Amino acid sequence: MFTRKRTNRNETLSRIVDSGVVAVLRGVPADQLIEIAAALHDGGVSAIEVTADTPDVAEKIGEVTGSFDDEVVVGTGTVLDSETARTTLLAGAEFVVSPSLHEDVIETCNRYGAVSAPGVMTPTEAIRGYEAGADFVKVFPAKTVGPDHIGAMKGPLGQIPMMPTGGVGPDNAADYIDAGAFAVGAGGALVDYDAAARGEYETITETAREFTQVVEAARTDD
Repeated sequence: MFTRKRTNRNETLSRIVDSGVVAVLRGVPADQLIEIAAALHDGGVSAIEVTADTPDVAEKIGEVTGSFDDEVVVGTGTVLDSETARTTLLAGAEFVVSPSLHEDVIETCNRYGAVSAPGVMTPTEAIRGYEAGADFVKVFPAKTVGPDHIGAMKGPLGQIPMMPTGGVGPDNAADYIDAGAFAVGAGGALVDYDAAARGEYETITETAREFTQVVEAARTDD
């Protein structure tokens, strides 16, 4: 059962664009999830992806969506099958991200009116995902190819929104935006789990603020 009325896909995409950074939360202890999400939101990151390998992920997604209502757009990450997509969408996820290309996941998202983003590395994969109905593609792992790869793919595939993830930090996020990325995904470079364990959530807020400022500045320069 939905925790709230699903927004339309264009609105979800718009909110991801507004955030500029999608926070990838993996293995977050249950008692820290809401605090970390709040710290990210305070720093300007309003798009949060809770990975599917999180224990009781559907329940956790419901908790985050219920705590922040429309202030944060919440999605599921590391989704490898249609059933995981379905259960987390029913829990309130607005978008689904995969590390690889799974057309059944895209089909499920389309059925529920949710945004989908398969993981790709090549132009062929990007086209396959987009033609299957994906809203954008996650270029992963970005650190193995770098910003130039995004720029090279965006040349002939300018119609496909791309979000690099994996090895993206405040020090290189601008390079990916300059290359044509519409947003970036970040996990460990954004969320200091040791600081969270100490209750120092302001550290996460500061990093989130730095990250979003870098992305905003790069967009302005364009």
